[in-house]
Amino acid sequence: MASLLSRFRRKPVDTDASRMTDALAAARRGEYAVALAIWEPLARAGHARAQNNIGACFAGGLGVIRDDNLAYRWLSLAAEAGDPVGQRNLATLLFKRESIEPDYERAASLYRKAAEQGDAEAQDMLSWMLLEGDLIEPDFAEARRWALAAAKNGSAASMTRLGMLYHNAIGVARDPFEAVYWWQRGAYAGDADGQAMLGAAYHLGSGIARDPVEAFAWLTRARAGGSALAATFFDAVRASLDAGELQEAERRAALPLSQTDAPLQRMNKGDER
Repeated sequence: MASLLSRFRRKPVDTDASRMTDALAAARRGEYAVALAIWEPLARAGHARAQNNIGACFAGGLGVIRDDNLAYRWLSLAAEAGDPVGQRNLATLLFKRESIEPDYERAASLYRKAAEQGDAEAQDMLSWMLLEGDLIEPDFAEARRWALAAAKNGSAASMTRLGMLYHNAIGVARDPFEAVYWWQRGAYAGDADGQAMLGAAYHLGSGIARDPVEAFAWLTRARAGGSALAATFFDAVRASLDAGELQEAERRAALPLSQTDAPLQRMNKGDER
């Protein structure tokens, strides 16, 4: 009878998963001490994401005193266990922190491991590193490949970067229409540099019909978003508008992006190779 009844008992709840959910909810409320109290026993038992989360808290000083060495230790455990977020966060620590000796080749390797698991932020960073060429050996084809992967995963920065590749003919033939396509995607996804470059394209009539009002609307958005690229064109475009056009541009710039029309069709034939 006991063995028969056991067949109908509920399976035990995945307590690790439920505890991780509780910890994440606490962290989102800013209750990092609560979250850390949940993560610590899980991390010591080998839970890779919990190890990453503790490392991220030490890296950011969240609920604990910032300590890059402890961040490094916990993130290394997560990365070695194959956690993509741990790999990406360890790469960032190796890349950006003054108290940790930089190791750009290892950072790129960790970004690649996370990128191969579909981590969009790692894909974006790997693309950037491969494109810049002053930290690791440049590879424009790989930079474009990872930018495309990141863009597919929603990275607005990579969308803008793809536009720059086509604008500057980096590893591809120059194509102003393709550049505008990607700047549009980046701009509507909220990337300030993409908004600046889209505004510049409208100003110059490059890859899209010239439209000074639309140009200034996007440049205004870009400047508000902190893009240094907007400064090159902002004053010149503003000076070209009359009072009515300026008012209309400012009205458009104030609209939420969801209320604007996003003409994302390419103006020439092409594909997301």
